[in-house]
Amino acid sequence: MSTFIVAEIGINHNGDMKLAKKLIDTAVVAGCDAVKFQKRTVDKVYTKEYLDGPRKSPWGETQRAQKEGLEFGKKEYDEIDWYCKEKGIAWYASAWDIDSQKFLQQYDCKYNKVASAMLTNIELLEEIANEGKYTFIATGMSTLEEIDQAVEIFEKHNCSFELMHCNSTYPMPLEDANLKLIKVLADIYKCKVGYSGHEEGTLVSTCAVAAGATSIERHITLDRNMYGSDQKASIEPYELCRLVKDIRETEKIMGTGEKILTAAEEEVKKKLRG
Repeated sequence: MSTFIVAEIGINHNGDMKLAKKLIDTAVVAGCDAVKFQKRTVDKVYTKEYLDGPRKSPWGETQRAQKEGLEFGKKEYDEIDWYCKEKGIAWYASAWDIDSQKFLQQYDCKYNKVASAMLTNIELLEEIANEGKYTFIATGMSTLEEIDQAVEIFEKHNCSFELMHCNSTYPMPLEDANLKLIKVLADIYKCKVGYSGHEEGTLVSTCAVAAGATSIERHITLDRNMYGSDQKASIEPYELCRLVKDIRETEKIMGTGEKILTAAEEEVKKKLRG
């Protein structure tokens, strides 16, 4: 089975549509199956006190200026929708509030995504599950009890889902990957389990496929030195291309699990066993 590979653009577009298109192009060239964005209603996700707080950014001196500078609206998402159709790649987004999820419903996206931070937002989960679209559910920062609650909601709505093992540190230390949890989650919840990574490099994500991950999601950037909180935990274009190649080769390497003598082996057998 082919691993579903997602290039998480998130907010790494820095509010620039030209940059967003370059990141989409990067995902297409690399051979990804989809690109993903993030959508927030700034005043719903953050408190006024937080938004009024200081933060220097290319857009101003406050948290509000920074958060609003990173948000795309209808005009930009219309263009993303058109551009991805032109390029032949799927797109979807993780919503961080109810209004953002309702905003995304105007587009014919095949998938939904629950971000790790939203796993315990019951009202949002109900809204997403009620749509009935195949949903990727990230499990970073979550206990098994919290995952239980989320899974129950999607099962109640008969909404197909896939869990994504995740460690929500940016970047994640390699020793915290805990990839054996992929099989544990699959056994507990009897569902597909992918991997959403925030580590540096591509080794862990490739190993995740060998550990049974059915999907891989990685943040991508054109340059890790660009402005942005997610840039350091992202992979650059050459790394994304290598990751997709390594994943496809890993799928071949893992094989079927059947004990089969290949034609080449049969020839060696004749020579060595007579």
